[in-house]
Amino acid sequence: MLGFFAVLLIILTGIIMLTRKCVGVIAGIFLHIATILFMGQIVFDVLTLLFLMVKWAKGKLFNIPQDESRRSFLRGAAILPAGAVAISLYGGLAEKNDTVVRQFDIPVEDIPEDIKGFSIVQLSDIHLGPFMSLDDLEKLLVKAAGLQGDILAITGDLFDDRRINAKAAKLVDSYVDKFKYGIVYCRGNHEHLRGITAIDMALENTRIHYLVNSNKYIAGADMPIYMAGVDYPIRRDQFQFLQEAYAEQAMKDIPKNSVKILLAHHPDFFDSAEKYGTQLVLAGHTHGGQLGILGIPVVPPLFKYMRGMYKVGKTFGYVHSGNGSWFPFRFGCPPEIAVFTLVEK
Repeated sequence: MLGFFAVLLIILTGIIMLTRKCVGVIAGIFLHIATILFMGQIVFDVLTLLFLMVKWAKGKLFNIPQDESRRSFLRGAAILPAGAVAISLYGGLAEKNDTVVRQFDIPVEDIPEDIKGFSIVQLSDIHLGPFMSLDDLEKLLVKAAGLQGDILAITGDLFDDRRINAKAAKLVDSYVDKFKYGIVYCRGNHEHLRGITAIDMALENTRIHYLVNSNKYIAGADMPIYMAGVDYPIRRDQFQFLQEAYAEQAMKDIPKNSVKILLAHHPDFFDSAEKYGTQLVLAGHTHGGQLGILGIPVVPPLFKYMRGMYKVGKTFGYVHSGNGSWFPFRFGCPPEIAVFTLVEK
């Protein structure tokens, strides 16, 4: 029944968007309600299945007699919907707004004193639009700046609403001075979907280090820190070729004796970066699956690298869980701000 109402709301939202009436706020509200209803139905179905499986197992494995009384039936009938409602409301209204901070040490062999303790703050997949406003973005930037990192890295899918992308670029630019070495940014797939030319023009007038298959010296003398960024291989039929070509361009001419940090929206770049001796790759795109249990995604493994920290050879790669979404529901996978500190190995 909940799923039926969710479908009706989605259809109504589509009509609103097609007629271009109150597209932003009203469509966002309808989609949000539809998501909660839809997930409520899914959770109810899963809980019901688990309940029946446990009930069957108790009878078959432990020879426990079944309680067929009306009171027992009503108690079970009430608990399952209540649990589904509680979980769907929590995931749709609470956890998706409960940003957590996660901190990681990245060991670097023979790290000199002048870059020891250098820290990178990462945001990703902000998805400006119906579920993430400019005010929300500013709150996120305030929280990120409060962590006092040396540099802020944004790994794509920030600019996701044509109506406010230019304003968003100015807003992010206003926080450049909050970080000692400024802000670095690479594209995601949604930037291509929302008009990459206009986004390029908006960023031209900012101090944001916009890395498109390029790199930039950041800090350090004896062992300098370079940050590189790759474009998103938007052509799926050429993804592998473009992935390798973009990585090669981005890492070109970086000195061998340096700390190399790559920003790549898609985590498959972990494999490409390892061959260049990259110490750290920061990625996003997957949103960590948005659903998890004890930090483990419960959605199908659509990506080779789904969530959290990985090691490919000597390269550390981190898949950020994202700060926003186009599907406004999270359970066991809250939005995050990730902080990485260079330490002695």
